[in-house]
Amino acid sequence: MFPAVSKLPEPRAVGVRAAAPPLAVAACALSFTLCLLAQVALDIPLGDLDVYRAEGWAARTGAEIYDLAVTAHELPATYPPFAALLFVPLTLLSVDAIRIAVCLLNLGLVIALARLSLRLVGRHAVECRPIAWERGTPLIVAALAVWCEPIWATIRYGQINLLLVVLLLWDLTRRPDHRWAGIATGVAVGIKLTPGLFAVLLTVAGALLAAGRLRRGERADNPHLRRATRAWAAFAGTVALAALVLPRDSWRYWTDIVLAGDRVGPAEASANQSLRGVLARALGTGDLPDWWLPVAVLVCCVGVAVAVAALLADERLPHAPAWAATSCAVTALLVSPVSWSHHWVWVIPVLVLLFTEADRRRGRAWWTGAWGAALLSCSYASWLLPHDETRPELNLPAVQQLVAAAYPLAGAALLATTGALALRAWRPGRRADRCRS
Repeated sequence: MFPAVSKLPEPRAVGVRAAAPPLAVAACALSFTLCLLAQVALDIPLGDLDVYRAEGWAARTGAEIYDLAVTAHELPATYPPFAALLFVPLTLLSVDAIRIAVCLLNLGLVIALARLSLRLVGRHAVECRPIAWERGTPLIVAALAVWCEPIWATIRYGQINLLLVVLLLWDLTRRPDHRWAGIATGVAVGIKLTPGLFAVLLTVAGALLAAGRLRRGERADNPHLRRATRAWAAFAGTVALAALVLPRDSWRYWTDIVLAGDRVGPAEASANQSLRGVLARALGTGDLPDWWLPVAVLVCCVGVAVAVAALLADERLPHAPAWAATSCAVTALLVSPVSWSHHWVWVIPVLVLLFTEADRRRGRAWWTGAWGAALLSCSYASWLLPHDETRPELNLPAVQQLVAAAYPLAGAALLATTGALALRAWRPGRRADRCRS
C-alpha cells in the first residue's frame, strides 16, 4: 500500500508546508506578471480572440458566421455554431476590456490546468515519498507552464485551448459514479470537434468492459459507458441548441464547413504539428495524395487502442488514467488536419506524468525523457523555421524537417511508451505495480 501522507515525517515537513503556499503564490504571481509584460512588449496580437468576438457578433446580429474574414490575415470561422453562441458575451464589453479579461481568464485556466494535471496522476492525495511543497505545487507548475510554447502562444493569440483541456480534465478526474461525469466532455466536443476522440475512448472502453461483464454473467453497466452516454448526449444537446438558435449556420456547418479542411490554414505551415503537416512538408506539397487519409485513420485506431488498453489496465498500470488521457489527446492532435503548436497545451499533463513516473521509477531514461520533453516544449522550435507567404516550408532540408516534426515525433514516442507499458500491464499473472517507498 502507498504510505499515507499523515504518516510521513512531520517536524521539518510541516514547517515547510506552512511556508510553501505564500512562496508559491509569490512565485506564480511574479511569473505571470513577467509573462504578461513580455507579451505586451512583443505586441500581443490576440488574433484568434478577434475571430471569436466576430463570431459572437454574427450570432448576435444574425450575420453569416461562416462568411467572416477577420483581421489582416482574413481568418475564417471554423468551430461549430454552438461555439459562436458561447462567444456572444465577448461582444458585450469593449475590445480592450475583453482582451484584458481573456488574458486573465487564460492565466486562471493555467492554474486550473496545473491542478487538474496533478490530480490526474494522483499527487493531490497520496505520495510515494514526502513532497514538502505539496499544497503549493499547482502554483509552481503553473508558474513554469506559462513559459511553455503552447501555453505562451495560447495566451498570445487569445485561444480557447486551455478552456477545452480544463473541461476534459475536470470531467476525467471526477468520481466515476458522479451523476454529471461526461457532460463537460460533450460540451467540449460541441465547442470544437477534436475532443470527440475522448468520447470515442470512453465508448470503446465501456463497450469492452460491458462485454467482459456480460460473459461473466454480470450487469453490463459500467462507469466508462455511463460517461460516454452522457458525453454524447451533451454533445447532441449543443448541436440541437445551436440548430434551434442558428438554424441557417448549423445547416451550413454540418453539410459543408465541417468537411472543408482548407479553411483552417495551409497544411504545410511549420506551425502545423499534425501528421498532415509532417507529410505535406516531407512531400513538398500542400495537396496530399489520397493515401494520407487511410494513414491518418490507421494512426487514429492505433492511438485509441493504446489509450483504451491503458485505461482498462486500471491498477495494473500506475497512473493508468493519465496515460490513457494523454495518449488520447496526442492521437487527436496527430490526426487533426491542422494542429497548430499552441493546440499542444496537453504538454502540461504530459510533463506532470513524465516527471511523476521519473520520480517513481528513479531511472535515467525516464529522467532524460521528462527533461527532453520539457526542453522541447520551451524551445519554440517551429517559430525558428522559415515561414511566410511564399511557403518555404515546402522546401525544408532534412534537419529542418525533423525540427518541424518535433511535436508529432514526441507524440509518437509517448504513444509507443504507453503501448509498451499497457502491454506489460496486461501480461498474464501481472500484478499491480506499486510505488517504491
